[in-house]
Amino acid sequence: MSLPQSFDVAVIGLGAMGSAALYQLAKRGVRAVGIDRFAPPHDQGSTHGETRITRQAIGEGEVYVPLALRSNEIWRELETETGERLLTQNGCLIVETTNPVSNGTIRAAFLARTQKAAIAYNIPHEMLDAAEIRRRYPQFTPREDEIGYFEPGGGYLNPERCVAVQLERARGLGALTQLGTRVLSVAPDGDGVRVVTEQGELLAAQAIISAGSWAPSLLGGPFTQLLAPSRQVMHWFEVDPDYAEHWAKSPVFIWSHGPSPNDFFYGFPSLSGSNAIKTAGEQYDAFVHPDEIERTVTPAESAAMRSGHLAGRVQGLRPNAQRAVTCLYTVTPDSNFVIDRHPESDRILVVSPCSGHGFKHSAAIGEVAAQCVVDGKSTIDISAFGLARFGT
Repeated sequence: MSLPQSFDVAVIGLGAMGSAALYQLAKRGVRAVGIDRFAPPHDQGSTHGETRITRQAIGEGEVYVPLALRSNEIWRELETETGERLLTQNGCLIVETTNPVSNGTIRAAFLARTQKAAIAYNIPHEMLDAAEIRRRYPQFTPREDEIGYFEPGGGYLNPERCVAVQLERARGLGALTQLGTRVLSVAPDGDGVRVVTEQGELLAAQAIISAGSWAPSLLGGPFTQLLAPSRQVMHWFEVDPDYAEHWAKSPVFIWSHGPSPNDFFYGFPSLSGSNAIKTAGEQYDAFVHPDEIERTVTPAESAAMRSGHLAGRVQGLRPNAQRAVTCLYTVTPDSNFVIDRHPESDRILVVSPCSGHGFKHSAAIGEVAAQCVVDGKSTIDISAFGLARFGT
């Protein structure tokens, strides 16, 4: 289908944030087009791998809580509209030492800040000692000096279905998509924005850039210094039959066990029909260009995941990974989001390079983006995510 030459809004990148933004724009009757270099949902960016953790109390900062809560409402609305199951609230367990020491700002005092946010927003939760964690969840073996925060409203999302459903709804409401199309440039043009792609050009009154790890090279200027893509790896380990019931009933979990930002891992229950759990660590010390990422995961990387994180903390897993895949984080200097107008054009909205903790907020961020371009402001306060904090 040939596309018209002009739109109210062009959304560049249709992963977590872009698919949500396109859906929310279409709901408002906006003449919108979404463009992606791949065919989302896909496995080349940051939005894949069967599951993403969602929480209500947010240890990265209380400013995120309204986004998480509103996102849950939107997921439920979408489930009602479509009959899809997107959100599973099977509980979230966070484990950390009673006296954490952190080198850097990434998730410093994560459990304490999570509890503080839960208290501030009246989010149901429990505090568990190590013995109670072991009693409830025999697959976890915390040390005596470790404690747990349990949030029954936490759980996981299906990222591929979330993206697909929002794109399907957006198209059903009149939005257009142009997939398999690389965007070469987005620049101010008179009273609008000119988007140049490999397949031609189009004009839009405004543009939303939600291109994930491709955002730095697309946006240029200060963004090449502020946004750093990094390679991450997710591993699936087979469950020992003796622990199959425990892992099937497991909450999602997050475990911080040392001072480095890399001393951190998370995981999920075994899903229906699966005999494996997904788990992953985080790496913040090797940045890559998304077109040059090494997609192959070696057995040594999975072995390092097991020895460095799982050993002595979780049990009931077979020693070798069934499979492993990569994904990308796009990390800011303070590990927080960016949602702000481009410093060179107020017609270009840059949406959430999210430092690896964004999917749970993505439905609400899509709504925020639509409100910003349609109404000029959002109902949720996003001032903390502005570029001014970087002196830009």
